[in-house]
Amino acid sequence: MQNLAESASAPVARPIAAIPVSVIVAVRNEARNLPRCLECLRDMGEVYVVDSQSTDNTVEIARSYGAKVVQFHYQGGWPKKRQWAMDTLRLRHDWILLLDADEALTPELTDEIRSAIRDPRYDGYHIALRIYFLGRELRHSGASFRKLALFRRGKGRFECRLKEQDASMADMEIHEHIVVEGPTATLKHPVLHHNFSSLSHYIRKHDEYSNWEAKVWLNRDGADQELTPSLTGTQAQRRRWLRRKFFALPASPLAFFLYKYIFRLGFLDGVPGLIYCCFQGIQFFHIKAKIYELKRTSGD
Repeated sequence: MQNLAESASAPVARPIAAIPVSVIVAVRNEARNLPRCLECLRDMGEVYVVDSQSTDNTVEIARSYGAKVVQFHYQGGWPKKRQWAMDTLRLRHDWILLLDADEALTPELTDEIRSAIRDPRYDGYHIALRIYFLGRELRHSGASFRKLALFRRGKGRFECRLKEQDASMADMEIHEHIVVEGPTATLKHPVLHHNFSSLSHYIRKHDEYSNWEAKVWLNRDGADQELTPSLTGTQAQRRRWLRRKFFALPASPLAFFLYKYIFRLGFLDGVPGLIYCCFQGIQFFHIKAKIYELKRTSGD
């Protein structure tokens, strides 16, 4: 009887209410990464997985976690995947969180998001990325950065850096950033970013990225609401300013590798740091080579 009395008087645990945030996860053949991503989103109000006709079991995995799956059929041009989702989907909540399938929230970040969206002073939040590459966290190499991934619905849109885009350039935003109308802040806890499924996948993905970036550098008049490169601006503006300065150098691929590996202490990240920094320099080489190819083709 004493045990029954004690159990009757004990407080009953109440389920924690879902966080009123609409999460958009852009995917294509992400069966390997998606479970880790979706597992950490169980507390969110709703999750949309925006797929691009995956040929693996990405869709089945998404639905098994209760996510809403929609298909995006890219026909070129603008908008691309995530902006299309923001414009098209009937989102239930006033806050949007953008994630990639290879990203995951920590419990600490989830709790911080729950509190942050109650603050009426801010319309958006930057979130740092903790990068993992080849199974190792990159603490150096200039790999870590912040992105504006949490914002009020209707207050944020992607900048458009190139209107004339095609399917060879990937169907979602690459190095475009969210621009928020209103004050923003930075959250303390990071997103965990597991950078790739395999080196082959990483190389294929960045081949598409270099197609896009080469076109961007040749079509400066094709931008809309583009962030201005600035040494004294936001982190995104500073990174863009730095890339522009490196592009002006005759040996920019080598210079960028040395900047990442030596000046940004990439050598302290071991073999994964070396491989990462090499790929960063190679990406610069691919972009410049494709710029040359585009100029040559347009001159024929």
